[in-house]
Amino acid sequence: MEDKEPSGQSPRTFSPERMEAFSDGVMAVIITILVLELRPPPGVNLAALWTLHSKFLVYVLSFTYIGIYWNNHHHLLRSTPHIDGAVMWANLHLLFWLSLMPASTAWAGNDLTAPLPAVIYGAIALMAGVAYYILSRFILRANKGTDIERAIGGDVKGKLSLVIYMAGMLVAFLAPILSYLVYACVSVMWFIPDRRLSGR
Repeated sequence: MEDKEPSGQSPRTFSPERMEAFSDGVMAVIITILVLELRPPPGVNLAALWTLHSKFLVYVLSFTYIGIYWNNHHHLLRSTPHIDGAVMWANLHLLFWLSLMPASTAWAGNDLTAPLPAVIYGAIALMAGVAYYILSRFILRANKGTDIERAIGGDVKGKLSLVIYMAGMLVAFLAPILSYLVYACVSVMWFIPDRRLSGR
């Protein structure tokens, strides 16, 4: 049941600091799980170390993903005056998809030439992107008429990211290794936090 203001006219809004702290903790755990999936090589020479190259490359990509989400999520919430119940559920939706990243990373790292792990990796990245877009829309709804509404606007970069993820999934059926390069393009695009928010 949605909380109401004493007047009964509109949903109650809350400060975003607690949600940000919770999200920071979850993302820190996700990064920890990512690194725990890496195992020592089966030997002490360069040949043995090379056997980990696939896992390490996907780990770097996933670590970058989580880091970018953490960074942009931080700037997004620091620019958000208020949140409501819908925003909190949308945030949990984002964390759900991000929490699947360690599993998809471990599977993809077993063989970069396998199509299905590459597709699933892209699908989880896509759904995380969708979830972040939904979160931003709910934040806009809870903060109508504020500076953040003017800052986010139509979010062209967010929509373009989803298109690139879908393109990468299609590429994965033909050239799985190339699909990871396509996914990496999204990371490059978001590596610098959104300037509309980062200056806030």
